[in-house]
Amino acid sequence: MIGNDIVDLALAKKESNWKRNRFLDKIFTTKEQVLIVDAENPEIMVWNLWSRKEAAYKIYNRETGIRGYFPLQLECSSENTTFGTVTIKDKTFFTQSRIENGCIYTIAVIEKENFKKIVRIDPAVEIFKKNGIPFIIDFDSNMEKPVSISHHGRFWEGVTLRD
Repeated sequence: MIGNDIVDLALAKKESNWKRNRFLDKIFTTKEQVLIVDAENPEIMVWNLWSRKEAAYKIYNRETGIRGYFPLQLECSSENTTFGTVTIKDKTFFTQSRIENGCIYTIAVIEKENFKKIVRIDPAVEIFKKNGIPFIIDFDSNMEKPVSISHHGRFWEGVTLRD
């Protein structure tokens, strides 16, 4: 399983005031808020953690069928600005983020080894959804293959895992 999320930093800055009263309390655990406050650039850390939660949520939703808005149940631990984990209940997801070209892009996987199997999807590839979950047809096997797509502002990314 794979999940991804992308944040257009210019659009996030324009549309979201993360410093407003209680914003952090509604989305981030106490432990995550410490990461934000201690960060060299707290705004980048806010969107980095948000992106990690969203990418992990996509896997969690696909595995469990549970949909909803419960960001405080997803808790990030950060090895550094690139690698970390997100836990929810008894599940742990591994995340890899990159911050470049005005965006934060995160991929989440169930097993660290899956980072080596990531395949980007061309935006021109036909994507279809079943119960809100995106798939493509893998023409080598003529089978449906789960994908994760994310878009925000100027950015779009799609990924799947190589068999």
